[in-house]
Amino acid sequence: MLNRIGIVLFMLLVPLSLCGCVSMGPSGVKAAKENGNTLHVYGPGGPLGPIEELAEKFSKETGIHVEVTAGPESKWIEDAKQDADLIYGGSEYMLRNMMLNHPGLIDEQSQTELFPRAAGILVRKGNPKNIQSLEDLTKNRIKILDVNGAGQLGLWEDLAGRKGLIPGISRNIDQSVTSSAEAIEIWKKNDKYDAWITYESWHYRLADVTDLVELPDEEKLYRGTPISIAANSDQRKAAKQFIAFLKTEASHEVFQKWGWK
Repeated sequence: MLNRIGIVLFMLLVPLSLCGCVSMGPSGVKAAKENGNTLHVYGPGGPLGPIEELAEKFSKETGIHVEVTAGPESKWIEDAKQDADLIYGGSEYMLRNMMLNHPGLIDEQSQTELFPRAAGILVRKGNPKNIQSLEDLTKNRIKILDVNGAGQLGLWEDLAGRKGLIPGISRNIDQSVTSSAEAIEIWKKNDKYDAWITYESWHYRLADVTDLVELPDEEKLYRGTPISIAANSDQRKAAKQFIAFLKTEASHEVFQKWGWK
């Protein structure tokens, strides 16, 4: 009788043990989240597309839940001070500004560059004003929307300055805002704006309301996408593991799909 019970238990336990050898699926990720095995990642909305997609893949492969919070810094900075494990930037200067404004928040020695992205010109669907170049942005009756911050500070000026177009483009800037989130809301609500000099990557998030005018290779300007470990993170090993995952060639292909170089 005992031998029979032992055999039955063995037959039940073997499949369960084999299941434990398989990569964790959604239920495994859920369990990891409930057990507090979560990486908290914060940053601006620009790189959210690839970061969020890769966070999901990383979670499925490792069982380490990654929670990404993105948008204007003012929306998440206080939460980040409490539980951030990783913080990424929309450009190198953007993350360094955060280091200056919030001393002790970021482990500066851990800063890692992911992949660069190029600036381009977003225009209305169908490009009704036939904008093909930076020079076209200096023409009469062209209205430009400008983000004066959020990784784009001085972006248009750097591009225009190399071609002597600063006065003409400046004259046609109809409105400046401080974040991409504000610009997106205005772009969607008011079709009087013809163009927005920003990162090419934003087109892939706004493909339903924009066309992309790519600049010639010799005119392109690139900015980085840095990520750092939070100084007070208690999950440094997992954070380093996620950064290494983001740096793989497979992850690079995901970034390229979202408009990175």
